[in-house]
Amino acid sequence: MKAVTSTSGGQPAVFSSSHDAAADKRHRIFAIMAASSGNLVEWFDFYVYAFAALYFAPAFFPSSDPTAQLLNTAGVFAAGFLMRPIGGWLFGRIADQLGRKRSMLISVVMMCAGSLVIATLPTYAQIGGWAPLLLLVCRLFQGLSVGGEYGTTATYMSEVALKGRRGFFSSFQYVTLIGGQLLAVLVIVVLEHLLTEPELKAWGWRIPFVLGAMAAVVALLLRRTLHETQSDAAKADEDAGSVAGLLRHHRAAFFTVLGYTAGGSLVFYTFTTYMQKYLVNTVHLPIRTASYVMTAALFIYMCIQPAFGALSDRIGRRNCMLMFGCFGAVATVPILTALQNTTNPVTAFVLIMIALAIVSLYTSISGIVKAEMFPPEVRALGVGLAYAVANALFGGTAEYVALGLKSLGHEEAFFYYVSAMMVVVFLVSLRLPRQPSYLHHDP
Repeated sequence: MKAVTSTSGGQPAVFSSSHDAAADKRHRIFAIMAASSGNLVEWFDFYVYAFAALYFAPAFFPSSDPTAQLLNTAGVFAAGFLMRPIGGWLFGRIADQLGRKRSMLISVVMMCAGSLVIATLPTYAQIGGWAPLLLLVCRLFQGLSVGGEYGTTATYMSEVALKGRRGFFSSFQYVTLIGGQLLAVLVIVVLEHLLTEPELKAWGWRIPFVLGAMAAVVALLLRRTLHETQSDAAKADEDAGSVAGLLRHHRAAFFTVLGYTAGGSLVFYTFTTYMQKYLVNTVHLPIRTASYVMTAALFIYMCIQPAFGALSDRIGRRNCMLMFGCFGAVATVPILTALQNTTNPVTAFVLIMIALAIVSLYTSISGIVKAEMFPPEVRALGVGLAYAVANALFGGTAEYVALGLKSLGHEEAFFYYVSAMMVVVFLVSLRLPRQPSYLHHDP
């Protein structure tokens, strides 16, 4: 492979100056695949906790009330999100000052370690209150890792994507993010066929965490082949990776990204990770049926991301975000209410897919619409920190809020909460520029 140097725009020279268009495209696609492989593993490790919680909750939070058990595990899940702002800041700083590649290598190693420790944790019956405490520590560690993963990967993939097709290529970040969720669900489904429910609750839930740790080693090897996109000039900039510099020169962009990410992450987690529990706990579908429904929904959701990303290349990111906010605000309450009143898994699947199609207007361009708001010297920090803060406050607490309101007998209030946040998305998206300030003119 050709030697790679960086340009001031944050693009590798081999990508921007190659005379062979086909080779240039191959280099970019390989870089995107290598970067996204680690993204897939990171999110598999993070989400497998949510999907396996139905089985391991009694091992760490013994209680006669299933909702109380899920509430406790959801609380630990949310705690992992609280580490994301720290991770977004730490890894954003590393990526902007030392390079995107180094940041992505460190984050995948940290996620691997967290999953391996969870797989070997003793239960409440063995060590008492230390069990949930150690589980919490592991989730905080993983939350730190994932907090840095999103911003750096989104930045890297946006920088290597082909001009004019950045929406399409950047959509593969959520293809692998959703793919991580899908693989987590698939592993649970396979285990449900191979093991009995008592076996899953006793020890089978540990298997997905072991698999995640092993897969992270493969991702690490692939990420070592990546070439750096951050230029030496951008690294040396006095504002590189600086929160003070970010807020001093790009405050409006930061709060714009924070605003639409808050609603986007909330509705995303509502119709993905929380939805399986909603189907079991509220719709009263059997656990296995709920797993089948979510597996099929996530697979189609994953496949349609590139189509929505390509749509943004044609009609613009701003229009896609406005459509997302509008449709989400109007449709969220009717969809969740209809799900609440159905017992048919096919009907549930159709309703979930309508919601996920709306969410795709955002998730397909989530990385690129943020990256286009910041220059290279603070791009990873701006993307990662804004995303992490919004996720910690809204995405990570989605399950906890939903289950908490359900336990109080006001489950429908959650529907209106999600819908209200989609109104916020629409209003904030009005601030998006019709023509991106950055990346648009890069090769």
